[in-house]
This record gives sequence, C-alpha cells and structure tokens, in this order.
Amino acid sequence: MERLYELILGENGIERAINSFIWGAPAMILIMGVGLYVGIRNGFPQFTHFIHIMKNTLGKALKKTEKKAGAVSPFKAMCTALAASIGTGNIAGVSGAIALGGPGAVFWMWLSALLGMCTKYCEVTLSVKYRERNKAGDWVGGPMYYIRNGLGKKWTWLAVIFAIFGGFASFGIGNLTQINTIAGTINEAISGVVATTESQQNIIAIVVGVICAIIVFIVLVGGIQRLGDVCALMVPVMAIIYVAASIIVIIANFAEIPHAFRAIFVGAFNPSAVAGGLAGVGIREAIIRGVGRGIFSNEAGLGSAPIAHAAADVNHPVEQGIYGVFEVFMDTIVVCSMTSLVVLLGVGVDNIQFGTDTGAALTIQGFTSVFSGAIPGIVVAVCLTLFALSTILTWGLYGTRCWEFLLGHKASKVYQVIFSLIVIVGATMELQIAWNIADTLNGLMAIPNLIAVFLLAPVVAKLTKEYFTDVRQRELRK
Repeated sequence: MERLYELILGENGIERAINSFIWGAPAMILIMGVGLYVGIRNGFPQFTHFIHIMKNTLGKALKKTEKKAGAVSPFKAMCTALAASIGTGNIAGVSGAIALGGPGAVFWMWLSALLGMCTKYCEVTLSVKYRERNKAGDWVGGPMYYIRNGLGKKWTWLAVIFAIFGGFASFGIGNLTQINTIAGTINEAISGVVATTESQQNIIAIVVGVICAIIVFIVLVGGIQRLGDVCALMVPVMAIIYVAASIIVIIANFAEIPHAFRAIFVGAFNPSAVAGGLAGVGIREAIIRGVGRGIFSNEAGLGSAPIAHAAADVNHPVEQGIYGVFEVFMDTIVVCSMTSLVVLLGVGVDNIQFGTDTGAALTIQGFTSVFSGAIPGIVVAVCLTLFALSTILTWGLYGTRCWEFLLGHKASKVYQVIFSLIVIVGATMELQIAWNIADTLNGLMAIPNLIAVFLLAPVVAKLTKEYFTDVRQRELRK
C-alpha cells in the first residue's frame, strides 16, 4: 500500500509528474497559443473595443435590471464568475510567484492576462450561444454544453471528460483548499491579538467550518438568483477593501515605484539582474511562475467561469462575452497587480527572501510597512476569508452544473449536501496533497475546453463581427 501511495502521490509519483506538465511550459504555451489564435481570429477585441467593453460592463454595474426566471443580470453573472477567480491565489499565489520567479514574474502574469482576456471572451460567448434550460427552468451552460451542442453529439465524450474533471475539482480547489485557508487565516489573525493553544485553534477551525457550511448550503439551495445576489454584494466589497488598503501602501512607498517597475521589466528577461537572491533563477522560471499564476488566478482557458456566465439575461452572446474581458482585467490587471506592488514596494525588492514560497506572509509583510500592530494580519484575514468564501460558493455552482450534466438534475441536490458537509471536513485537514490534486484536476479541465474553443473559434468570429457591426450602425444612427 505504501509503495502504491508513493507511485501515485509521492514526491516523484504520477500525480506530481502530471501536475508538473499541466502547469509547466508545454501547457503554458498551449493556453497562451490558443489565446493568441482566437485574438487574431476576432481582431483582439480586448484592445480594439476596450472603451466599449468598459462602458458596457463597469459602466452598467449599478444599473437595476428586472429579475427573470432562471436567469440573472449580466453584472451578477460576471460577479459570480469573479467570485471564483478572485481568490487566495490573488494574495498568496502572486506573492509566491514573485518569491520563486522574481519580480519579472509579474510581467509574464500581465502578458498572460492580456491574451487570456480574449480566451475568456470566447468561452463566455460560446457558453451563452449553446446554453440550455434545465428541468428547473434555469439557464445552464459551460464547456460541456458548447462541446456537445457546438461540436456535435459525436463529441459528447469530450464534454463528459470536462464535466468529470470539473465535478471533482470543485471538491478540491473550490472547497477543501479554500475553507482550510479561511480557518488557518482566522486562527493566525486571532493569535496575533490573543495567544491560543492548539486545541483552541482546532475548535476555532471547526466553528468556522460549521458556519461556512451553513452559509454555503443556504446559498446553493437558493439557486442561481440567490448566488448572484450574494456575489454581487461580496465581490465589490472585498475588491474595494483590498484595493483601497493596497493603494495606501503604494502611496506611502511612492518614491520606490520606479525601482519596482524597473525590477518587473528587467527581471522578466534577466531575473538575476534585479536581486542577488535570484542568482540561480532563469527567464524560464520567471515565465512559468508568472504565466502559471496568471492563468490559475483568472481561470482564462480553464472553462470554469463560462458556467456562471451562461445564466446571464442577454440578447446576444457577445453582450456577455465582453464581461469575460472585464473579468480578467479586474482579477489580474487590478487585484493581482495590487498584491505585486504591495510586496515589491512594502517589503522592498532588495529585501525579499527569494527562493521560498512564503504565501500570504509576504503580502502581510508588505502591508506592515504602513499598518502597525495586528492590522495587517486582520486586513489580509478579512480579504482572504471573503475571497475564499466567495470561491467556495461559486465552485459549488460549477460542481452542481457538472454533476447535473453527468447524472441528471436530481443528482445536483445530493451533490450540494455533500459539498456543504465537506466544508466542515476541510477546515481541520492537512491539505498539501489535496492542493496538488486540486491543481492537477483544475489544469486538466483546460484540455477539453481549449480544444473546443480552438475548433469553435470561427463561430465566435462570426458572432463578434455581427455584434460590433450592429454597434457601429447604432452609433452612426445617433
């Protein structure tokens, strides 16, 4: 049994080898390559229509819309998807990428986001184009639906593969790892104010798990409308808190901004030139860390977010597709960049201990440059808790839709009960293996999804031309 464990989950086991490939150079090239291809096919709408996208996403954020059965507003659909992508990776993951790949990793993270905007634009557009109504009357969609309905029933096997990967990934990356982060972060914040024993920390973790499990169950059984309402409230609040705290750190360290940006751009091509601790780190490591973290954070190419966007009440698929562009922009260009600058300015490029992934500790250290006492830990704890809880809620939806596709509508209710109970289990578990498996399943989702996006690129190109031709004609008539 021990030999079997080592063979599958050991340091040099099958799971580690698969994970290294999925989040290694070949997969990065595949994901960015598809992003470049669909960008060319669609005329890079993330750049050529950027003003229109901002006006029709962020510009309509506060516009009230009538609730329709089985659907949510385009903004709420986007907030639901953002709730999953803005997670612990935006705080702990980004600082880890900098620690292991140097400041240059931020440049490659930005580049992956610029290409990822069009990938997610295509995913979301296809999700709305090929969505269906389920037995409850809700709009359902995502890669499994645009594979089957867009490529044809002979491709159903590929849709099933995606749904299996997505269904199991929801328990890992969308549940166990997130609730464990919440429990651990709250315990750290409390211990920063009052000394706690190990047994007290376990009790706190269980209490946190039970409370979160109740919240998750109540929200999930309320359907897409309730989830959309909750995410539309949580996402703006958590983003504003984190961005505001980050801006304070940036302003306080204003004089160091030129040095930080020099480190980012020089470090992208010559990591060892910006810090002595990066003597053994080459450009390949900077690219893998930056691109990998960008993809992991904004989920462009993974196929998860389109599941939420499919519920949007829109008249044309591209109307929601542009929210995919804004989503990646907000997640990586805004929130991940805030973390990067907090670390590079607050800690200081020359003071970072490179070579070790310290996770959120490096981000907390950055906030400490401005905020004193327990405040940095509390700020990060609040943001991480909101980020992670919103991720759990949305991945609960993703898992529901995947298992519903595989086993039918009735199975979704059973899944929601199991998913909520696992929240309690995850609060007290040691999760390194779970993280590795979650990473693997999350990455495997990208393969069937990218195949579909690549093959259906002509459909998106046609819809894009149709939509923006209509936009130009409407503008001419004004």
